[in-house]
Amino acid sequence: MQIGLLSQWYQPEPWPVSSVLARELGKRGHSVKVLTGFPNYPEGRIYDGNRIAWRRDSIEDGVPVRRVALIPSHGRSAVGRFANYGSFAATAAVWGSSVFSGVEGLWVYNSPPSVGLPTWVIKARYRPRVVLHIMDLWPESLMASGFGSMLEWRWVERALDKWLSMTYRHADSIACSSHRQIELLADRGVAPAKLSYVPIWVDEKLFRPMDPDPALATDLGVNGKTVLLYAGAIGEPQGLDPLMEVCGRLRDEPGFHCLIAGSGDAEPRLRARAEAMRLTNVSFLGRWPISDISRLMSIGDVHLVSLRADPLAEVAMPSKLPATLACGKPIIAAARGDAAGVVLQSGAGWACTPGDHDDLEVAIRAALTAGPCSLRAMGQKARAAYEADFATEIGVDRVEQLLVGG
Repeated sequence: MQIGLLSQWYQPEPWPVSSVLARELGKRGHSVKVLTGFPNYPEGRIYDGNRIAWRRDSIEDGVPVRRVALIPSHGRSAVGRFANYGSFAATAAVWGSSVFSGVEGLWVYNSPPSVGLPTWVIKARYRPRVVLHIMDLWPESLMASGFGSMLEWRWVERALDKWLSMTYRHADSIACSSHRQIELLADRGVAPAKLSYVPIWVDEKLFRPMDPDPALATDLGVNGKTVLLYAGAIGEPQGLDPLMEVCGRLRDEPGFHCLIAGSGDAEPRLRARAEAMRLTNVSFLGRWPISDISRLMSIGDVHLVSLRADPLAEVAMPSKLPATLACGKPIIAAARGDAAGVVLQSGAGWACTPGDHDDLEVAIRAALTAGPCSLRAMGQKARAAYEADFATEIGVDRVEQLLVGG
């Protein structure tokens, strides 16, 4: 089958959903092509070794990839963020769509929703079967990113609602990464027959169980301690501010240490807060090489998955959750909805209310008193939960069935 993948983000950006899907579909005998932008996430600048052109065709890991121009931006500026989204949508529609001549199925990474523009163009020109994969539900994602005040302008809210409705209507199937997304889209008038549950997967070559690395623990000064690890984006949607307060309360636990790896808009503020509070039990590691991520994950005794207390926390399935499950690690989920449900139902850890300092403190103290044997057992349950519902083979099976019309 001739299959096209449309995604604003693609390797080497640290978001492996699209690249793993391309690789796995190719292994199954499908002919795969990718349309994406020039890599600039999460720093908002073009990666070294790349120069923006209107379009550039190349073969990457055996997959034909067309990259089109965009305005790089991923900061706090609404103008910059929407220029980034809009520029990719426009160039993908004008200079990118022809790469999909002859495709029979089109998988669309449907975030941001501006990718609806090139999707419509491709659908009109080549008539593929379109599968939208919902990663972030809008307008909830807009509010979580700090731009929700724009919805106070009623014309913006109405225009976004019409845009989303048209995008959903033109899709043949809609894959949702959480059960709650299915419920909300059905409530918003999307035909239930179009909606399927397809949770996101991870690159299992990178995220996998690994014995703790004592040398790395020694290098980071946490050998012999119970380590709470947060590794991922450090932005406003992640809602990590309560973690600083709770680490301050845990000064009475000399065996506790919190490691924070990643980067994002909120990182400078959190670093400044930790310094002002003189938190000796918190270390910021900066961006960690994705190729070495399992080694870092190995030294975390328990991992934090966090979302800010807002509507997104009810419907999102944060990518950090399947990544941690895949590594077989216990989890504290400061989240609601499906994310909390997976952790609690599998027995892989604890859940607490997003933004609730007391709840988070109780969960961390419970992890500290659980002991190594209990934590290992939770980690085994985490891996079992990943293999049962999130494994790459399962996810690609589901996408493949939707693309062929099953």
